[in-house]
Formats: sequence, structure tokens, C-alpha cells
Amino acid sequence: MIIKPAVRQPPSVLADLSVVTLLAAVLYGVVRIARHWHEPIQPVVEIDLSLWALPGYALLSLLRSFAAYLLSMLFALGYGYAAAHDRRAERVLMPLLDILQSIPVLGFLPGAVLVLVTLFPRSNTGLELASILLIATSQCWNLAFSFYSSLRRIPPELREAADVYQFSWWQRFRQVELPASAVGLAWNSMMSMAGGWFFLTVCEAFTLGTHDFRLPGLGAYMSEALRHSNGPAIAGGIFAMMLVILVVDVCLWRPVLVWCRKFRIEETAALELQGSVVLDWLSRSWLLQLALPSMVHPIKEWLAKPLLAAGKTPPPRRAESPDPSRARQALGLLAGALAIGGLAWSAGRLLRLLLELPPADWAHLLVGAVLTCARVGAAVALGSLWAVPVGIWIGRSAQLRSRLQPLVQIAASFPAPMIYPLVLLALHRMGWTLGVGSVILMMLGTQWYILFNVIAGASAVPEDLRQAADAYQFTSRQRWRILWWPAVFPYLVTGWVTAAGGAWNASIVAEYVVQGRDVVTAWGLGSLISVAASSGRYALLAAGVLVMSGIVLVVNRLCWKPLYHLAQTRYAG
Repeated sequence: MIIKPAVRQPPSVLADLSVVTLLAAVLYGVVRIARHWHEPIQPVVEIDLSLWALPGYALLSLLRSFAAYLLSMLFALGYGYAAAHDRRAERVLMPLLDILQSIPVLGFLPGAVLVLVTLFPRSNTGLELASILLIATSQCWNLAFSFYSSLRRIPPELREAADVYQFSWWQRFRQVELPASAVGLAWNSMMSMAGGWFFLTVCEAFTLGTHDFRLPGLGAYMSEALRHSNGPAIAGGIFAMMLVILVVDVCLWRPVLVWCRKFRIEETAALELQGSVVLDWLSRSWLLQLALPSMVHPIKEWLAKPLLAAGKTPPPRRAESPDPSRARQALGLLAGALAIGGLAWSAGRLLRLLLELPPADWAHLLVGAVLTCARVGAAVALGSLWAVPVGIWIGRSAQLRSRLQPLVQIAASFPAPMIYPLVLLALHRMGWTLGVGSVILMMLGTQWYILFNVIAGASAVPEDLRQAADAYQFTSRQRWRILWWPAVFPYLVTGWVTAAGGAWNASIVAEYVVQGRDVVTAWGLGSLISVAASSGRYALLAAGVLVMSGIVLVVNRLCWKPLYHLAQTRYAG
């Protein structure tokens, strides 16, 4: 592996001042939102629709999204690590993750809101925590899938190198596993933030029975503007949303993607032309160089290869402390007993709730589930038709990624439910009903999962393989069959799984569209769940989530599990 040394820029006092200013801005935002958390809870929150209120609302929504993202990343790293390293746990955790990512936000809404509001009855803390948790439920699943898939695709020679050097679990995690998953996590992080923005109107303004909960933020602002059909407020909210997305892309995601290039494992250096002015500027900060040592760096494979080639076996391990396996087993048994007890109690309460539902409602749920399942499949298929070729086209060129990434990020992050009334009006003029149009509405939010994962897969293709394709003068068809398709297929499977889960999740807003003071619905499981949540019919809501979980479990067993096995056996790196 040939590594081109980076040209280190001299330290700059202005760069240090930029870092200090950024930290001060973050601290100000934290203080402001903390002050809001401790304010007394109000039965009715008035949302100011003036344009002057938008900067403050944008700051509050941005802080909630980043708090949810940090929570999601911690969950993804722990969950993906456990599933990838324990085969017995994998059999339970991966189907469970597929079910969880398909449960709509409204499925988590009653429990999260009721529990947290009860814990903090006199302040906004409970509502704020509930909102962050709900945003996290739209962000964490694809991160967990991406990390798990990356761990399963680690090349065997890297694992052997870690064995040769007798890496501890922390060294293996820091120098092998995190670098191997960096590219996928970076692109899926952008998709996670996009998923959070997608459901922002639901997470900041929601109705639960007779209670109308609202939190000041862009989501509540847009929800209120749409409810009152306030044109200037809608335009201002859309502009503010696009500005926030663009600033986050330039100041965060582009530097992250450029930084992730160091984790690409290849034999020859890629001629990357993509750069980041922000990353170059921050790299000149002496404070950052002092405070942020290289916590994550790729394993020096070029040092390990001579040892492996010489046939050397790992040297004997040094004496270690007594094996704490018994303590771990005891803790595991205790945790398992507590989990089983909690599940048994929850199952009993759920069964009592489901017995209240009449047979007619169960019949409606089953028919609606069949219709929504067909729409989900159609949305994923239609999204794949354009996202796969476009993703490969963008991912194989650093210039295209640099130019199109901001546009793709804005398009993916923009909350599609805000424009659903306009799309519905266009579909109505074409003579389409919401039953068919809801497929288009689902695709507006789910196609980006496929696109981002395909871009990540194409951009991770080593430069030596591209040069080999040039040397052998592959035709376009040969490049697709031999180079690009095997490279992106493991990423594509992750994109399909998360896109399907996103489509199930989006069904609650795609089959239940609010137009001003009117509501347009399509017969399906998503609309039934939305109606149940808004009317406070918790038995119907629980049954709808249960039926959806059952369908997802069957699809996981019959479809996604075989595809994952194919990606790991035939198309592994």
C-alpha cells in the first residue's frame, strides 16, 4: 500500500480562534436548549410564524438532531459489534433490528412520551427527551446495519495481521474495525441526519389522543405553517431548512468524507481530487492537533504482509490476568433473567391490550398490511432502478462526488412530508389516487438509502482494480459485471434493507397526508396506525405495530437473510 504523505500546513492563530468560536457557539446552543428544558411545561405552545423566529427554531432543531445522532451512533457501534462478534446473538439481534427499523415513529411515540412526561411532569425535559428519542429512532437503524455489514466484510488478511500483532479487543476495534467501517458510516451518517429531518415535523409536533404536543423548532414551525396555509412562512421554513442542511454539509459532512479517505485499503493511491476547505483550515489549528490525537487510524497492512508471507505464526501470548469468563457468565445470566422478566411483563400487558380489539379491526389490519407491503416493495424497486446506476456513476468519480454531494445531501435531507400536499395535487391532476401515489411518496424518502450506500460502495473500490480494468480494456458491460456490481452489492443489500424499513416507516405519512385542515388517506397499515395514534386508540396502534413487525420478520427470513449470506460469501472483500 503506497501512502502519499500529507503536506502539513503551519499552525495558524486564526484557525485556533475558529475552533474556540465554534466551541463557544456549541456551548451557547447547549445553554439555550438547557434553559428551555427547565421551563415549566405549557398545555398549549404557541409557534411564532414570523420569519424572525426561524434562526432560533433552526438552532433548537439542529441541536436535537445532533443529540439524537450521537445517541444513534453509540447504539449502532454497540449493537453492530455485538451482532458481528457473537453468532448466537446475531440470530436474534439482526432480525430484531430489521423489525425495529420498520416500526414507524408513531409506534414508539406513546410509550416514549407518556413515560418521559411522567418522569418530568413540571418541565419540558420529558418532551425534549422524547423528541430526541423519536428522532433517534429514524437515524440509528441504518447506522447499525452499516457497521455490522462492514465488520462482516473485513478482509481476512487484516484479521490475520491483528492476530500476528496480538491486538487487544480495543486495538482491533480502533485500528481494524472502525477504519474498515469508516466510509460506510460516513455516508450512512448523512443518511441518518436526512432521516431525522424527514420526520422532524412528526417528532416536534404530534397529537396523542386529546393532547397536542409541540416543541419550538423548524418541524413545529413547518407543521403550523402548513396547517394555516401560510405561504410566506412555508417559503421561509423551506429556505431555512435548506440553508441549515447546506451549512452542515459544508462544515461537517464534506470534511468527514475527505478525512475518511485515509481508511481506504488499496494497493495504489487513488488520484482523489476532492478536498475540503474547512478540513484544511481546521488542520492548521494547534489546539486540535494537541487535543485530538490519532484515536482511529488504519492498521499498517504493509507491515503485516511480510510476516504473513513468511509464514510466521503469532508469538505466544503473554500471561494475562485470570479469565473473568465466570463473572461475565453470571452477569449475562442476570441480564438475561431481567430481560426475560421485563419481556414477560410487557407481553402480558400487550396481550391484555390486544384482547380489547374486535375481530373486524384485525381484518382491516391484515388487508391494510397486504396493500402497504405491496407499496413498500414497489417503492424499493422503483428507487433501485435509478439509484443504483446513478450511485455508481457518482461514486466512481471524486470530481462528481465533490460537485453533486451537496445537492444529493440537500435532496435527501429535505423533509419530504412538507411537499406531500403539492405532490398529491400533481398526482390528482394526473388522475392518480393516493393508493397509487403513496408509492411515489414513500420513494421520496426511501430512495436515498439506496443511493447513499451505492455511492459508498463505488467510492470504496480500490484504485488498483480500476487500473486493472483499464489495462484489460474492459467494456462497459464487463466493468459493470466484474468490477462495479461485486463491489457495490454488499452495500446495496444494506441499502435495500434500510430502504424497506424506511418505506414501512414512511407509510404513516405517505398514506395519511394532511392538506391544510383536510386529511387524505389511502387504505393501508400506515394510515391505520396514524389514525389510531391521532385518535388515542392504543389497542389498534399496538396491533398495527405487531402486524407490521410480523411481516418484516417473515421478509427478513425469506429475503434479506439469504441476500446478506450471498454478499458475505460471494462478494466479500
